[in-house]
Order: sequence, then structure tokens, then C-alpha cells
Amino acid sequence: MRGDAHKLYLQLKEMPVEDIKKSQYLRETAAIKAFYQLLDNETLRLIYFQIVKEKNGIGIIPIFATAIPWLLFLFANPLENFLFHDGSSNWMIFSIVYLILLSISLVLHFKEKAWANVHMEIIQDILTRRN
Repeated sequence: MRGDAHKLYLQLKEMPVEDIKKSQYLRETAAIKAFYQLLDNETLRLIYFQIVKEKNGIGIIPIFATAIPWLLFLFANPLENFLFHDGSSNWMIFSIVYLILLSISLVLHFKEKAWANVHMEIIQDILTRRN
């Protein structure tokens, strides 16, 4: 329940010190950093601006996920008749599907946001070190 950062810490803590750089997480981050270091400052700034745009656009996912109930509220009576008519279990199927879709969309949202932050921090670090 402590999150991915703590899991990374626990994984790295169990590894011999000389193997830490070989960790999948660190290799992936190192590969991203190595690629960005090949680029000139102006290109890095343009990429940074694009990532900021993408990061801000990621907020659409939770908006859609939370807007679905409001849309369904507009059709409350017909939907209620469909879900609860004659002891039907349609309400249970609908609830499970909705909760699964909501969970997936929120996980995707936060994973995308986290990756955008990783890229932004790497680019800022490179630009800061160059200046």
C-alpha cells in the first residue's frame, strides 16, 4: 500500500550494490535519459512543451469516467426500468462493468501522468546541467 517508489526501494535494497544499475526500472530510465542527452537544447525544450501539453490533456480520462453517471442520470427512469425490472440482475452486471471501466481509466490516467513527470524531470535535469 506504499506505492511503486517503496516497491522499487525494497527491490533495490535486496540486490547486491553492483547489480543495482542492472535493474529493469533503472535501465529503462537510463535509456530515456541517454536518448534525451543526444538532443540539442531547443529540441529538448520543444519536447518538454509537448509533454506538458500531453500531461494536461490526460485529465480528460477521469472527466469521462466521472461524467458517465451524470449522462445515465438523464436517462434514469428508462435505465431503472431496464436494470431492475422483474428481479433482473442487469444492475449487477452494469455495476461490475462500470466499476471495471472506472478502475482501468483511473489506473491509466495516473500511470500516464507519472510517465509524463519522469520525462519532464529528465529533460529539466539535462537542461539544468547544460546551463
